[in-house]
Amino acid sequence: CIRAYPLDGVVLLTGCDKTTPAMLMGAASADVPAIMVTGGPMLRGRWRDQDIGSGTDNWRFWAERRAGRLSEEEFCEIESCLSRSAGHCMVMGTASTMASMAETLGMTLPGNAAIPAADSRRMALAEMSGRRIMEMVREDLKPSRILTREAFDNAVRTGMAIGGSTNAIIHLIAIAGRAGVDLPLARFDELSRTTPMLLNVRPSGKYLMEDFFYAGGLPVVLKELLPILHGGALTITGKTLAENNADAVNYNPDVIRTLAMPILSEGGTAILTGNLCPNGAVLKQSAASPHLLTHRGRAVVFEDHADLHARIDDPALDVDESCVLVLKRVGPKGAPGMPEWGAAPIPRKLLQKGVKDMVRISDARMSGTSYGTVVLHVSPEAEAGGPLALVENGDIIELDIPNRRLTLRVSDDELARRRERWKPRPPHYSRGYGRLFLDHVLQAHEGCDFDFLRGKTPVRAEDTAGPSHS
Repeated sequence: CIRAYPLDGVVLLTGCDKTTPAMLMGAASADVPAIMVTGGPMLRGRWRDQDIGSGTDNWRFWAERRAGRLSEEEFCEIESCLSRSAGHCMVMGTASTMASMAETLGMTLPGNAAIPAADSRRMALAEMSGRRIMEMVREDLKPSRILTREAFDNAVRTGMAIGGSTNAIIHLIAIAGRAGVDLPLARFDELSRTTPMLLNVRPSGKYLMEDFFYAGGLPVVLKELLPILHGGALTITGKTLAENNADAVNYNPDVIRTLAMPILSEGGTAILTGNLCPNGAVLKQSAASPHLLTHRGRAVVFEDHADLHARIDDPALDVDESCVLVLKRVGPKGAPGMPEWGAAPIPRKLLQKGVKDMVRISDARMSGTSYGTVVLHVSPEAEAGGPLALVENGDIIELDIPNRRLTLRVSDDELARRRERWKPRPPHYSRGYGRLFLDHVLQAHEGCDFDFLRGKTPVRAEDTAGPSHS
């Protein structure tokens, strides 16, 4: 649309989860001057004497409802208290994370990520963005000058420091692919290990996005991280990241910690490898249970989401709290579309016994508002014949987050025998857009974009060295 009109410059208006990375991908591909304004988080929810956050607290209360410890009336009352203004989720879910990523990449004005949707300062920022895009057109300041390798390194580090959504990993890889920047999964692990987590916001902490804004917002985080960021990275202001955030002030050091007093010594997300995920998997260690960070358990396998839905609350299900729930065929090709099914529910009979978390493994995603010891984005996915497809009930699975390993304790010979027996299911679609999707969508570690949309575009004549043709 940007190129077809054609437009000299664009203001990208986005809100929840996927709209922000999608527009950044489009802006990178079109490469005309672009500035982003996100919708902002809701005001904090309030139920009785509790501050509550959409998503994160909703999952918690829903588990209590399923366990029979919360009445239907109470749950309805919570729903009415949860979303009391316009805006996206007010925890550090995917929407808040991607708004933070856009700001860190340099594609928004400073401070954009955390201003509540209902706050008049967001309208002021929108007007300032409209003025700035006119200047950017005159300056010919395009995304290709801003979305650099250094900018993506900054975004990865910041995502780790704020306990950002696991979805951001897929989105950043996809955006980088459109910008012609190689961003392998290994880079996330490298930067996570050397980036302390500073933000005390749910689901990895105590506070909500409104508190983050009052504490000083993302500029405070960026200023604190400057010793390990590329401060010279260019932004849409025409200034560097360091210049934009030099004057940020931290008004609440319990919400935004310092490098000297972090919440965690490492980033919020861990990248796993092993024979169950040869191309990687992700886990939000900042929202996981400490007693499950190293765990060995018996697999309880669900072949797809319908199987999970049918059996998870069956009283006869052979499961205990030490088991590992394994969900297959919910990845990019398997579901299809890789929905947020990864945070599989705890079986009701275990909830009723007080179990609050279990190790769960799948090739799906989960909401950035979710929490728990959940391994996601297993690649290759089961539908593509990855090792996840070969897991059977009773197999022993070992999770070792400190050493970043996910291991299926089954011999290579046995796995080879299972592979000989394994057969793919018929494709979900045989024609049309669905077939195009199945044939060309990339795996999670590659960003789940279409393979034919990666790379810089449009190609300009001066960028090609081939012979000219009349």
